[in-house]
Amino acid sequence: MSSTIKSGTRLYCAVDATEFVVVKAPTNPVDLTIGGAPMILSVDARVDGGAVVDGHDGGAAIGKRYVNAAGTVELLCTKAGLGVPAIEGELLALKDAKSLPSSD
Repeated sequence: MSSTIKSGTRLYCAVDATEFVVVKAPTNPVDLTIGGAPMILSVDARVDGGAVVDGHDGGAAIGKRYVNAAGTVELLCTKAGLGVPAIEGELLALKDAKSLPSSD
């Protein structure tokens, strides 16, 4: 199920405690999952007894940013959990930190 997301939108995993905020959003609708389940927009929509899908369970770390290969999507993890975000089935990668300029 493809949906349009906007910067600042809070996203929740449907089967686990993982939560994200959209930092950079794509212009087109995307099929975004967290933990292998479709993302939800309200914590009240979580499924009791659900489980994270194998392969989508690497764990998301609080304060870390996750991006797709094209760089069109960036999510900030606000609550850690087992679910990892994915777009169109492709897991988002942990964004590398930028190095600071040296102060000679």
